[in-house]
Amino acid sequence: MQSQDVAPRPAVPSAADSVVDVEQAEAALVEHYPRLVRLAYLVLPPGLGRNRRVLTAHALTQRALPRGRKSTPVIPAQATGREGDPGYAFVRLQVVRTALEAGLPLSLRAWPKRAQLPPLLPQVWGLKLFPRSGGADELALDQRLSALDGPARAAYVLRGLEKLPDGDVRKVLTAAGVADVDAALAKAEKVGAQQYGLLDSPEFDPCSLQARPTDLMRRRQHLKAALVAGAALVVCGALLGLPGEGWAPDGAAAPSYAQNPAAQAALDPSRVVKVAPAAWQSASRTDFSVWPARGELTGDRALLRRALAVWARPGEQVRVSVTPGTPSGGPAGPPQLLYAGTVDNARVVILYDGLRIARYAEPKDGTAGAAMDFARVDGATGAEASAVVLGRADGNVRYLMAPWVKKTAERDLLKPGSGAMALTLTDGTTSPLASPAAQQSSCTSWNVLQVTDGSGTQLLSDLGELVPARLTAGKPGAVEDASGAAGTRTWAPYACSLSAVRAQGVRTVNVWEFARQPLPDASGSAAWVCTRAETWRGGGTRVLAQFHTPGSPYGAVAAKAENVPACGPRDPQVLAGVLWKAKGGDWYLLAAGGPDTASIRAVGGVNGSAGTNLLTARTEQGAQAELKGMLRDGRGISGLQ
Repeated sequence: MQSQDVAPRPAVPSAADSVVDVEQAEAALVEHYPRLVRLAYLVLPPGLGRNRRVLTAHALTQRALPRGRKSTPVIPAQATGREGDPGYAFVRLQVVRTALEAGLPLSLRAWPKRAQLPPLLPQVWGLKLFPRSGGADELALDQRLSALDGPARAAYVLRGLEKLPDGDVRKVLTAAGVADVDAALAKAEKVGAQQYGLLDSPEFDPCSLQARPTDLMRRRQHLKAALVAGAALVVCGALLGLPGEGWAPDGAAAPSYAQNPAAQAALDPSRVVKVAPAAWQSASRTDFSVWPARGELTGDRALLRRALAVWARPGEQVRVSVTPGTPSGGPAGPPQLLYAGTVDNARVVILYDGLRIARYAEPKDGTAGAAMDFARVDGATGAEASAVVLGRADGNVRYLMAPWVKKTAERDLLKPGSGAMALTLTDGTTSPLASPAAQQSSCTSWNVLQVTDGSGTQLLSDLGELVPARLTAGKPGAVEDASGAAGTRTWAPYACSLSAVRAQGVRTVNVWEFARQPLPDASGSAAWVCTRAETWRGGGTRVLAQFHTPGSPYGAVAAKAENVPACGPRDPQVLAGVLWKAKGGDWYLLAAGGPDTASIRAVGGVNGSAGTNLLTARTEQGAQAELKGMLRDGRGISGLQ
């Protein structure tokens, strides 16, 4: 339960509580390990390379435990579970200190610090590990952070990731040994606070990794050289001279020594499946398997070969992005070609293997800077198989549409009465439309794609992935497309909350107004709405309960949960509450459940009960309460947290 206009956070604990022992620090490290490793990864100098940064970040975090009882200044982490925890404050300080030491240049006048040397553990032989690649915004932020020195990077990360105020950032940096804290804060300020949200991106998550082989050629050369130097030269020369192998034919792909016939057949451009243009008209299903091959480069075998080779073994310089739950390995057999052509300043190939959409893009003037994107689409039919992203440029997105789509349009979800603006369709390709995925801090519009086919009209929203998410409205189990007047009006105050599920592999997002509650100061009725994002992998769902008062342009998130059945077809029940301040200054606990909720009870800091699905109880600012509900069938229900 969250509150609007709540009181400030509690005061920082006193220094008397700041003694840390090994057990306390270990508990904090284990509980918050992913966050601490992300912190170390972001502070470490990018010049180390992504693989060494990952291993070093894990090594520094694992070495952050004290050797006995330590005293440390308590600096709050500004988040539940870490705030005021001296154990977390200690290990975070150790991580920041050693990450800054790792960025110091080696000197002949002094022994190197342990953090300056490559980590002994952990080590992974034969593989390179690196985080999932993000989008252009994450790349731009990474480049800007790489231009900063270590203390400035640490200041930016402590501000943006840890949400620390400048006073606490100063304490951490000073304790970590930074000489000029003011200069570090000033440099960090130039990066911009509007990009803080990107620090939580998978681009900077060293606990969610992709694996690629190290330089197979070099490994083989070294092994042969250790045994017989002359024989090694002969073997490596023969491998380099094999026709049809190496770097040139496969562009940005890594070298291949595989001789598996099935794998070779899957990468043969002459075996790529091309569906007839009219096949979808007689097919029993409307899915990606009946899309025809489009684009002016469908006959470019060299381009298709490069795309297939990069799919199977992307080189070190290829930017690979994978939606959560999507395997990134090569195709099991010859895939289906959906598109090959020029989009803006790139050559683009889109392929489908029955489970995934794979999009390969390379510059017009070469293969340097190639990119490979994957998205899971198994079981997609109808509206879910209606659009694939062709390209993004200048904040706009361009789609390739299914052959059964008759019309496309762009509309602003925040302005349901403004109507839709038609988009042109040329060989299944739309004209560019503004993408909400490019928005960072402000949310003044949320443009969605409106698609009309033989079954009706649907709304699709770009969430930064290859396939847009379908938007629906209504009670779970009886949802409808949100393209109607009622659906767009329901979505309007909550469209900006879609930013919370970007790059999560989202398949559909449903909005449901489960209750409407009269406000105690007679200023109107507030709407209680539940939004539920379903993913292609089944798990990873995200549920938000939002509270919208009259006259407010946006809904406020009252509660949220992940991987729960609430608000879904399996269990449509939901219960949430919020602290609300009336115009006269009085504070109230407002709570609501779905239509099947028979009673609600609040315990803890607020005591109150109601024999309906709505609860109103007078309280004080900052009060905390636990909600319990009873359904009409006698089953109990707890409030979303």
